[in-house]
Amino acid sequence: MKDKKYYVTTPIYYSSGSFHLGHCYTTVICDALCRFKRLEGYDVFYLTGTDEHGQKVAERAMQAGKTPQEFVDVLYDQITKLWDLLGIKYDKFIRTTDAYHVKAVQEIFKKLYAKGDLYKSEYEGLYCTPCESFWTEAQLVNGKCPDCGRDVSMSKEESYFFRLSNYQDRLIEHIKSNPDFLLPQSRANEMINNFLKPGLKDLCVSRTSLKWGVPVTFDPNHVVYVWIDALSNYITALGYLSDDTSLFDRYWPADIHMVGKEIVRFHSIIWPAILMALDLPLPKQVYGHGWLLFEGDKMSKSKGNITDPFDLCAHYGVDALRYFLLRDVPFGSDGVYTNRSYLTRYNSDLVNDLGNLVSRTTAMLIQNFDGILPANDTPAELDNELIQMTNDLYVSVVKDMNELKVQNALISIFQVVQRANKYIDETKPWVLAKESENKGRLGTVLYNLAETIRIVAVYLSAFLVEAPEQILKCFGEGLPKLFENEVVFGKLKPGIHVSRTEKQLFPRVNIEKELIAMEDRLLSLQKEPKHEQLETTTEVKEEINIETFAKVELKTGKILDCEKLQNSNKLLKSTVQIGNETRTIVSGIAKYYSPEEMKGKDVVVVTNLKPAKLGGVVSEGMLLCAEDTSGNVVLLSPEKAIDSGSKIS
Repeated sequence: MKDKKYYVTTPIYYSSGSFHLGHCYTTVICDALCRFKRLEGYDVFYLTGTDEHGQKVAERAMQAGKTPQEFVDVLYDQITKLWDLLGIKYDKFIRTTDAYHVKAVQEIFKKLYAKGDLYKSEYEGLYCTPCESFWTEAQLVNGKCPDCGRDVSMSKEESYFFRLSNYQDRLIEHIKSNPDFLLPQSRANEMINNFLKPGLKDLCVSRTSLKWGVPVTFDPNHVVYVWIDALSNYITALGYLSDDTSLFDRYWPADIHMVGKEIVRFHSIIWPAILMALDLPLPKQVYGHGWLLFEGDKMSKSKGNITDPFDLCAHYGVDALRYFLLRDVPFGSDGVYTNRSYLTRYNSDLVNDLGNLVSRTTAMLIQNFDGILPANDTPAELDNELIQMTNDLYVSVVKDMNELKVQNALISIFQVVQRANKYIDETKPWVLAKESENKGRLGTVLYNLAETIRIVAVYLSAFLVEAPEQILKCFGEGLPKLFENEVVFGKLKPGIHVSRTEKQLFPRVNIEKELIAMEDRLLSLQKEPKHEQLETTTEVKEEINIETFAKVELKTGKILDCEKLQNSNKLLKSTVQIGNETRTIVSGIAKYYSPEEMKGKDVVVVTNLKPAKLGGVVSEGMLLCAEDTSGNVVLLSPEKAIDSGSKIS
C-alpha cells in the first residue's frame, strides 16, 4: 500500500486561548478529507498541534500570573477538548514545547548554519506582537499591521538571518512548473507577483529580546524564531533527525498542507525555502482556503468576532456544526457565518431532509413489517432513478473529494436524500399499506428507502460523527471500514431487524425564537471570562445544601478492563463493575495512568450522572479524582477493601 499513503496537516495553532470557528473550519475540513481517504483504503497520517513559543505567549502568561509553560498547558487542554468534542481523528498532536521537537529544531538550526544559510546580523524593523510578524513600511496598511490592523512598533536587536533571497528563483520555478503545488491558482499568482518577483529579503530567524523559545545551542543568547521553530513541526512530528525516522521515511513529503490564506506566504515561500536548504523534498501541495467571515468581517481572534463552537455544539449538536462548515463555505473562497444561515441550513438539510427521511422510513418499517426488513421483489420503473442516483454517488463523490470540492460532495449526497424524500411522495407507501395486495410493493419501496439511507450514512461517516453511527445501528450495521462493497445498492439483507434511532437525530428549532436565544447567550458569553481565564483565576464555588448534595449518587466500583481511546492523547475507556452491573466510563486521565495500572483498581463512581459521549464513546458515569496545585492527579479509592456497588454516604 505504499502508493496509497496520505499525509495531511493543519497549521499548528497559536496558543492564544481563543478557539473560534476559523480554527474549527480548517481542522474539520482536514478531518473529513482524512476520514474519506481512510474509507478508500489509504494509509492516513493526520497532524495537528499547537505553536506554544513566542513573545505573545510570554506576555499573556505574565498577565495571567503563570509561567509560559503553565499557560500553554492550560490552552493545550482547551484545544484538545475542542477537537475531542468535534470528533477530530488526528494521528498525532504536536506541541512545539515537546522535547523531541525542541531537540530537532536545534539540530535543524545547526544544520542550516553549518551549510552557510544562516548568518548573524542586526535586525531593525516594524514588528506586530499579536501576529508575531515583521513588516516593512511598504507592507503596512494605513500604518498598521496588514493582517490584524493593530499597531506595530520598531524593533532592533541582534539576530540570525536565513538567506531566503538565495531561493527566490528556485521558488518561482517550482511554483510555475508544478501547477498543483499552490492552490487555488489565485494564491500562486499572489505569491509570485506580490512577493517573489519584487524580490525576497533575508529572514530574521532568531531573537535575543525573548527567552520563551527554543535556545540556539551554539549561541545561548538567542532563541529560534517562529519560522524555523513552528514550521519545522511538519517534519519533526515524523521523527526527522531523531533516532527513529520511520514515520518520516514513510510519509514525507506531505500530500497537503491545509492553511488559511493569511499564512500562505509562510507555507509556500518560507517553508519551501527552508526545505530546499535542508535538501528535502517539498510538500506536494499547499492549499490556501478562504476566511470564514462573520457577517462580512474576518473571523479573527485579534478582532474579537468569535462564535463559540462549544456553545453551538452544546445546543445543536456536533454534526450540525461540522455540516455547516463543510456545506456552506465554498472551498477556496471566503464563507459567511450568520446565526440565521446556520439555523436555516440545520432545519432545511438535517431536520427536514435527512432526519425526516430516516424517521419516516424506520417508522413505516416498524408499523407495517414489525421492524423486519422486507425483500424488494416487486420492482417498478419508478425505483430505477433512485437506485441509479445512489449507485452513481461513488464516482462523483470520490472525484469531488480528490479535487477538494467537499461542498460539492455533500451537495451530491443530499441530492440523493432529497430524491428519496420525493420517492416517498411518488410511491405513497401510506396508501399501499391500506391494501393487502400491495404488501409486496410496499416492501420493495421501504427496502429501497432503507438501502438508500444506509448508503447515504456510509458516505456521511466521512463528514459527520454522530448521526451516521445512529442511522447504521437502525439496520444492524456498524460504521464502515472501507467503501469497497459498502456503497453498492442491494447489500442490505432482507429479514434483518430495523429499529428507530436511539434519539431524535436533529430536533427542529423555531428559527425566530432561537435567534433571540442565541443573541442572549452571546451577550452572556461576552460577559464571562475567556476559556483560558476560567483556568487561571481563583474559582469561587456556590455553596449548596445537604438536599442538593444528596442528589449525587456515589458508589464503589472495580475496574475490570481499560484501554486508551484511539485518536485521543488523554482519554481512557474503563469497564467498571458496580455491584451487579458493569458500565463503560471514559476519563481524561491517560496522562497519569496507563491502562495496565487501571485494571483491578477500586474506585469511587458518580453513578447518576447523565451519560455523555466522549471521544466517540458513551460514558456512563464519572470516576472521582483529586488534583493538587501542581496538576498531579490521583484516583480516589476506598480506604479498605469493600464490595463493589457499596453506596457512599
